[in-house]
Amino acid sequence: MRLLPTPSQTIGPFFAPLLENFGSELVAPDHAGAVRITGRLLDGAERPVADGMIEIWQANAAGRYAHPEDARLDLPLEEAFGGFGRAGTNGTGFFEFVTVKPGPVPARAGGAQAPHIVVSVFARGLLKRLVTRIYFPDEEAANDLDPVLSSIANPEARETLVAREEAGGLRFDIRLQGDRQTVFFAV
Repeated sequence: MRLLPTPSQTIGPFFAPLLENFGSELVAPDHAGAVRITGRLLDGAERPVADGMIEIWQANAAGRYAHPEDARLDLPLEEAFGGFGRAGTNGTGFFEFVTVKPGPVPARAGGAQAPHIVVSVFARGLLKRLVTRIYFPDEEAANDLDPVLSSIANPEARETLVAREEAGGLRFDIRLQGDRQTVFFAV
């Protein structure tokens, strides 16, 4: 008897249970310094990815992470701000977070990284998460000095990581492929 290979199959999406325990509002909309970040998850043909999950991880407004490895006691922690959130994408690929703009955090080689939010993307057909960052448009000087952002040689590619101002908040679309593909990092 000759055995044939098992056909390949993508996993999921199984994201609904993962969205139950973590929300997309890291702070209340009326919290001092709250910022609304909206966007769409799009495939290479600019079609919405309707069943994706976006995770964010960030420092607080002072630049300190709510994590045991961030032991910088000179920077305050914010009560009830964990810096982590999840949002599912809807039928149009739309997602939304309400959070605070993080402060700068130390760079590995010294100096500081520009305020940013780490983003993980999960979607059908992805066997591993994709990792990117959101940078802030009002931090041009810090963005120019950020070691991660400045390591991207192509200015147009670098721009895929900078949110844009829109309707009193920020807009950050994530393109999985194509001409304006978002820069993703190997982690």
